[in-house]
Amino acid sequence: MNATDVIEAFAIPSWNGPVSEEDRARALAALEDGRVVMIPGLEFRLHEAEYPLLDGGALDNSRKNVSYDPRTGKCGGSGHSGPELERLTVMMDRYASTADHLVRMLFPSYAPHLEVARTSFRPAEISGRVYSPRHDDRRLHVDAFPTRPTAGRRILRVFNNAAPDGTLRRWRVGEPFADFAAAFLPRVRGMFPGQSLAMSLLGLTKGRRTRYDQYMLGLHDAGKLDAGYQKTAPQADVVFPAGTTWMCYTDQVLHAALAGRCAFEQTFHLPVAAMATPEKSPIKVLERLSGRRLA
Repeated sequence: MNATDVIEAFAIPSWNGPVSEEDRARALAALEDGRVVMIPGLEFRLHEAEYPLLDGGALDNSRKNVSYDPRTGKCGGSGHSGPELERLTVMMDRYASTADHLVRMLFPSYAPHLEVARTSFRPAEISGRVYSPRHDDRRLHVDAFPTRPTAGRRILRVFNNAAPDGTLRRWRVGEPFADFAAAFLPRVRGMFPGQSLAMSLLGLTKGRRTRYDQYMLGLHDAGKLDAGYQKTAPQADVVFPAGTTWMCYTDQVLHAALAGRCAFEQTFHLPVAAMATPEKSPIKVLERLSGRRLA
């Protein structure tokens, strides 16, 4: 594999477009096929007072990213307080609204169905940090949430490399989801009777964990913990220069973030029924492989 196998590039001059109908159709097809939609030169411009927020002080000692909830306006995981925290919150809110506008402009059929979720800012350099294998995002994985079941809703994420010193964001992108799932699904265990209800009642999950969520968490862990797979699986190295925006369905695209700093990330959820090709969604793939309804 090489980068051209997994990347679909677009020339979009600004967050407001313009975008041709031909490019909209091409971007939608690429996204739902499990490719990374990349927009070189689409920079998220910072205000002068925001540059001091990009250093390591933006994080508290327990987190790898600052998290912002656009629904509540609350920012967490930061080492800043007072005026600095206010500026950080404003900056992240602006990225959330900017990414939201881009997605609705590029994929108008999604617009009525999008749920805006959390915004993240990752100021610290990825390489050199120490994580357990299960929590190491430098290993190929698909995204799944242990405490926030999606019941099959898609996880669409819009990224931007805002590193002021030009640091590259380096990713690795893996094989098609269907191939990965076919190999690893037999290793994934199901839930115990009553487990989903018990976890919800105990507050361990926000809502009931479905069979789909259990399978996705199992796939996430099994892939990360298989050292042989990480070394030998089909994969392509991809570089995102500073000032680049990219997006993909991270529940479908096997990805690993290898290096880089000062990256923004906006998450959206989308019902499978809102897709142009629902049959390509992970839940439909897993239902075909397992022969059962998963949510």
